[in-house]
Amino acid sequence: MAKFGKDVAIIGAGAAGMMCAMEAGKRGRSVLLLDHAAKLGEKIRISGGGRCNFTNLYAKPENFLSHNPDFFRSALARFTPADFISLVKKHGIHYHEKTAGQLFCNDSSRQIIKLLRDECTVAGVEWQMPCRVHRIDRASKTAVESGGFVLETDKGRFASNSLVIATGGLSIPQIGASPLGYRIAEQFGLNVTPLRPALVPLMFAPEQAASFSQLTGVAVDGEVRCNGGRFRGGILLTHRGLSGPAILQISSYWRPGMAIDIDLLPDIDAITWLLDQRRGSATLSSVLAGQLPRRLAQIWCEATVREKPAKPMSEYSVAELKRIAMCLHKWSITPSGTAGYRKAEVTLGGVDTRELSSRTMEAKKVPGLYFIGEVVDVTGHLGGFNFQWAWASGYAAGQVV
Repeated sequence: MAKFGKDVAIIGAGAAGMMCAMEAGKRGRSVLLLDHAAKLGEKIRISGGGRCNFTNLYAKPENFLSHNPDFFRSALARFTPADFISLVKKHGIHYHEKTAGQLFCNDSSRQIIKLLRDECTVAGVEWQMPCRVHRIDRASKTAVESGGFVLETDKGRFASNSLVIATGGLSIPQIGASPLGYRIAEQFGLNVTPLRPALVPLMFAPEQAASFSQLTGVAVDGEVRCNGGRFRGGILLTHRGLSGPAILQISSYWRPGMAIDIDLLPDIDAITWLLDQRRGSATLSSVLAGQLPRRLAQIWCEATVREKPAKPMSEYSVAELKRIAMCLHKWSITPSGTAGYRKAEVTLGGVDTRELSSRTMEAKKVPGLYFIGEVVDVTGHLGGFNFQWAWASGYAAGQVV
């Protein structure tokens, strides 16, 4: 027999799991929240440089990726950034807006963890932490009075009518990420789409690393394009590759073998500007240093310009300058790979949304089984969108479990 029965058991006490728990508890449901971690909300704690980019004012469906681009519309419409901001204000948390609608705590991300914990406490949620789940079985109502599901854990056996999987993805394994949620989906016959690190730095191929690794720490504002994605923002060169907000964004669109195109001068018509400089005796790298970091200008010229980069601007033909201008607007780099899950902010892919109800997050083939948050094949852009998906999907499931 199970240790005790609950209306709802939730595996995963992260952003989505706690949101679902508090919402279900508010409805008078008995809720058990389990997590294998000893510390609550570690991914929340480290997010946003320790200040938690908890939502984005401008979150809309266009900011999310999935094999089914219509799936997330319902949940996002029913729990909006304004709804979470109301919670933040209710708990007296002061916050500020950074670039493009990104909202951060003024003080600490721990305030968001406390908000969620306090809301769960008021809602009567019970906790089992740390608690490792070893096995999950369906239970008939004759075998277990509460029916639904039986969980075998290192803290004993638990039963619930409904089971919510909020285990997150594979990103940042150093704080406990695991494939448990995907294995549970597969156990119950649900499809899982291919998984990849997302919002992650991209690595140079060896020949590129030889030229550009010496630029570690150099940053530039540019536009990056790949596979239908286009993002403007900071680009940071590292000893192994490329990082910075624009690169993290495009990494969700990049696939092995694809090139990314970088516009180093997105605000300038490069050919007009270069032709204006043609009358002078300065070298190309010296001229470019007026718009780009000097070291980047020098090494980019050496690696990219076929013509002698040290010759005076006056010696370049119009055709040569047109080719150089094109390269400045379309510096093409084919990464060798990503920096992997250890450096990824989220996981791309997950439980196939075709398997789930877009209104409730319930598995169509397994009544009573729900999947929310990062474990689902929904990935947001950088800037608070993935937290908004956690809140929205957790809220959706919390209204029905």
